[in-house]
Amino acid sequence: MYDVCIIGAGVIGSAIARELSRYDLNICWLEKSEDVACGTTKANSGIVHGGYDAKHGTLKGELSAKGNSMFKRLDKELSFGFAEIGSFVIGFDEDDEKEIKRLYENGLKNGARGLEIVDKEFISKKEPYINKEVKIGLYCKTAGIISPYEFAIALAENAVENGVILHLETEVVDINKEEKGFIIKTNRGNFTSKYVINAAGVHADDIARMVGINDFDITPRRGQYLLFDKEQGYLANSVIFQTPKNGTKGVLVTKTYHGNLLLGPSAEYIDDKGNIDTTKEVLEEILQTGKKSIPEVDGRKVITSFSGLRASSKNGDFIIEESEIKGFINVAAIDSPGLTSAPAIAVKVVDIVSNLGLQLKEKENFNPYRTPINRTENMSPEEINELIKKDPRYGRIICRCESVTEGEIIEALNRPIKVSTIDGIKRRVRATGGRCQGGFCTPRIIEIISRELNIPMEEIQKRNKGSNILVDRTKKAFEDYKGDC
Repeated sequence: MYDVCIIGAGVIGSAIARELSRYDLNICWLEKSEDVACGTTKANSGIVHGGYDAKHGTLKGELSAKGNSMFKRLDKELSFGFAEIGSFVIGFDEDDEKEIKRLYENGLKNGARGLEIVDKEFISKKEPYINKEVKIGLYCKTAGIISPYEFAIALAENAVENGVILHLETEVVDINKEEKGFIIKTNRGNFTSKYVINAAGVHADDIARMVGINDFDITPRRGQYLLFDKEQGYLANSVIFQTPKNGTKGVLVTKTYHGNLLLGPSAEYIDDKGNIDTTKEVLEEILQTGKKSIPEVDGRKVITSFSGLRASSKNGDFIIEESEIKGFINVAAIDSPGLTSAPAIAVKVVDIVSNLGLQLKEKENFNPYRTPINRTENMSPEEINELIKKDPRYGRIICRCESVTEGEIIEALNRPIKVSTIDGIKRRVRATGGRCQGGFCTPRIIEIISRELNIPMEEIQKRNKGSNILVDRTKKAFEDYKGDC
């Protein structure tokens, strides 16, 4: 029997797994997808918020500012990449000014750091392409940007290296409460565990119902985005929000951690937990709203659009608590600022299981550090030359847009969490994530995966089952015909 079973391998499950891996515990971790970070985590803004906007007195207010303060140390340990570029909430009129002052006061109560109400001159100095009609702003020095899935992968790899047993493509279909724990039934057999931590994202309510908990529902809130070419990245030096309306943060304009310009998200409540479509009307609205912040944004420079689902509940706050079923902990309704709050949520969950009686003995050999993949784009010419001397494959560029080499892709295939999909490679080294969106490098990546993992090329998936890029071998029918002669 396991001590703890974690369900869900998004950024919340990954943070919890990593935090629990500090202790001498037997932990299993179940994820229905082919990789970690495949749900909400793979499609969001990648913002480490300052912690000023979540209502004081809520879990969001408590955990977002705490989470923000943990990112520098985490990046030092896990090397996922964090840039503290600061954020602005910009205002155009007196109503915006009142809301900005309210956010400032709320942020101070939450413990947010680096807050300052600033004037037009201050904003224009940091953001020379900002709308000239801006009159006031709330500046948060400690806000920053990350790649959300690279953060989750770093947490997950470190958890696995410290002993957590991850089972991918393992979907929970039922859970039975027994006297000493739980029987978790999956498509790959049963698991038994003393405690269950439900971090299943938009499906957390479905998992909770398996043990008879019906006191919350998750309603997906879809957010659509526009991603621009890196040549538009110069337009924003910080994360730029407009003054929030209707209870949402609204459309932001930011530079991503890797230098693209990003606009979004929308906020659409939908019924289908699998609907991540984008729509022309919403994307056009996002573009026009973003241009109110930065008028020079060029819609012709969009390289792709995408959407993600936020796991929202009716009460508008996180649900992090032991449920009415003893030993079953819900970590649900983790919508924005969930990414920012993830490290603090993990600490809170560990406190909950400790208070429930789980013995937490620290491991003597816990290793908080993770070795990142060699990324030649971050190296000096001298460092690259030394790397190529050791392994010439680091001298062969596979992805031209993102300057990813064959050596980096091979490293990605041999990490603590094994991957075999095109998107799995993208989430680790960015190959196919650039201007041409894989038009040049996809065939070469297929060749490398096939060769390294000994998988026929036509069986290699883009992301999950059924997403094959190649359907059959060219001239196969002719070859079969010759074989019959």
